[in-house]
Parts: sequence; structure tokens; C-alpha cells
Amino acid sequence: MYSINPTPHDIGKELAKRHKALRKQLKLSQAEMAERSGVSLGSLKRFETTGQISLESLLKLAHLLDRLEDFKLVFRPKEDLGNIEGLFSTKS
Repeated sequence: MYSINPTPHDIGKELAKRHKALRKQLKLSQAEMAERSGVSLGSLKRFETTGQISLESLLKLAHLLDRLEDFKLVFRPKEDLGNIEGLFSTKS
């Protein structure tokens, strides 16, 4: 299956890559990150290797990295842009 759009697997791997970079930037080992976040070391290692992690564990890691706010945009309803057309209409 070929697509130019990223797959869930692609997104998971990219999130894992970004997470690992942030963890290293903070000079935290996997063990330290796991302990501080409350995520098991095995889950953290699996995430950084495969991109697979439970939502709860991902949120715990994001919280520790002060990135929990990033998730507020997920599944947010899109604005209805149909109403904007009326603002530019010349009909009165």
C-alpha cells in the first residue's frame, strides 16, 4: 500500500524520534525518564524503538517534558469555513 500521507506507524516513529531527541537534550537516561514519568522502562524502550506506546504512557511522557498542552489540538472540531463566505458576499 503506497501513499504520500503518513501512516499511524509513521507518526508513531516520528513521535518516538522527537521524544528521544528531547530526552537526550535534557540529558536524561531512559531509566531516569521512566522513573520520573511513571512509565515502565520497558514501555519507554519499546516506544523509542518502535513508536508503540499506550496513550496514557505517552501523555505521562509529554507531561514530564512540559508538552501536554500539545495534545489539546488533537481531535479538536474543525471550524466551519462555510460561514466565512457570507462575509465577503456582495449581496445585501
